[in-house]
This record gives sequence, C-alpha cells and structure tokens, in this order.
Amino acid sequence: MTAQTYLAYDYPLLSAFWTMLWFFLWIMWFILLFRIIGDIFRDDTLGGWGKAGWLVGVIIVPFLGVLVYLIARGKSMGHRELESAKAQQGAFDAYIRETAAGGTSSVDELAKLSEIRARGDITDEEFRRAKDLVLSGHGASDGTGSATTTSTSSASGR
Repeated sequence: MTAQTYLAYDYPLLSAFWTMLWFFLWIMWFILLFRIIGDIFRDDTLGGWGKAGWLVGVIIVPFLGVLVYLIARGKSMGHRELESAKAQQGAFDAYIRETAAGGTSSVDELAKLSEIRARGDITDEEFRRAKDLVLSGHGASDGTGSATTTSTSSASGR
C-alpha cells in the first residue's frame, strides 16, 4: 500500500523531463525517417535499383541507413525540397492569377473583334459570324482566336 502512496515520489521532475525529451526525439526520428523515404521516391536521378538499395538500407539498418543517407545525399535532398516548394508556389500563383483574372466577357471579345475588323484582318461578314458566335455563348469561353479562326478558315475554304 505504501508503494502506491509514494508513486509520485518515485518519478521525479528530472525523469519527467527526460521522458519528454526521449518522446520528442522518438517523434522526430519518425518524421526524419518518413522524409527520407519520401525523398528516395521523389528523386529522379536515382534509378530503380538505387531507390531499392537506399530503401532496404534505411529499413533494415535504420539508424545507420538514415545517417549515411543524410551524409551522402543531404545537400541534394534540400535542393529537391526547394525545387518542389518553388514548383508548388508557381502553380499556386498561376492558379490565383487565372482565377482572379476571370474569363473574358463577351463585351471584351466584341471589343477585340471590332479592333480586328478595324485593322482589316477580317471582313464584315466574318465579323458578323464571330459576333453571332460570341453573343450566342459559343465563342465566349474559347476567346476571340477560335471564333475568328473558324470564320476565317471557313471563309478561306470557299
């Protein structure tokens, strides 16, 4: 009975700190292990046998495999991570620009068509057909290029 009473005294504060430290290191170890396994599969310069060799080394002898991988390929691991982050940021920025700009409205397309007609690149008949396409909604999503291309190709095919 006295052992249950003194259980809190058997585990002093320093031991609690050591337990938290070991738990933190254990979690960090798994994070590092999974990042290295992800990097092995992400690397385009490694062939299939190279990836299999590194993976077997990291899984069979984990501490030594991870240490050797970080020494041998740690710098290129950082470069691949940076390139991946830049590519993701570029894709995100392109998506934001595309979404913020929105599609061209039929008013914008009609203005472009009138500029093309004013320059003399299309005839009045081609302008009328392209305008009908834009106003009917068929040319609004494709832009003026497809509407005028269809009209000029049909006009030149006579």
